Amino acid sequence: MELQLDSIKWGTLDIPYKYGFSQRKTFALSVHPDLSVTVKAPLGYNAKDIQSFVRRRGGWISRAWRDFEQYLPKQPQRRYISGETHRYLGRQYRLKVQQGDTDSVKCLRGYLWVTTKKKSTSERAKILLDGWYRAHAKEIFQERLLVCHQKTSREAIPLPTLQIKQMVSRWGSFSLAGRITLNLELIKVPKECIDYVIQHELCHFKVKHHSPKFWKLMQNVMPDFEERRGKLNLYAE
Repeated sequence: MELQLDSIKWGTLDIPYKYGFSQRKTFALSVHPDLSVTVKAPLGYNAKDIQSFVRRRGGWISRAWRDFEQYLPKQPQRRYISGETHRYLGRQYRLKVQQGDTDSVKCLRGYLWVTTKKKSTSERAKILLDGWYRAHAKEIFQERLLVCHQKTSREAIPLPTLQIKQMVSRWGSFSLAGRITLNLELIKVPKECIDYVIQHELCHFKVKHHSPKFWKLMQNVMPDFEERRGKLNLYAE
């Protein structure tokens, strides 16, 4: 089925969608995880009929968008014992837990070496590794924020403050008060994916909703954003 592009205005929200025709008796509307909208219409209907149908479903589409914005696939449970794999900036590392003279975490030759001063337990290893992740996230996220902001500064988007949290359902969020919050889990994906999330939130300072204007802005500041978003989704599985 060949799809065509159209959009409607629902309140203050622009809803772009693709539509096509098929041998069916009723309309079918789908909202996908990437926030795209598709409509299948029965033969014999025209573009205005489809616009009316989409407009009637505007409230449902808006709610579905909010749900998908908040959706973050559940991360697999990782154990904090030697031999388990953990990610850092997109790469897999084997965990090596050992007892030693000081508490430390080092990333070296394909391993995350966790040394505990006290008796080495999975609980202690988790505390040390989480602290190591947070310290590196603080440095790397701030570095990437500055890089990304250079691309949006011409759009009169202010440099926000940065907050890092362990978030359950989002990669990131923005506040009109001038703050971006990033999920600590982002330290486990490649920098290009971290940049996508940061750039996405920066663009929300200018355009709140995922309207065509928002995606046009994303395209201007990050032409390959769709590729980066797809890669990020793979790391969330």
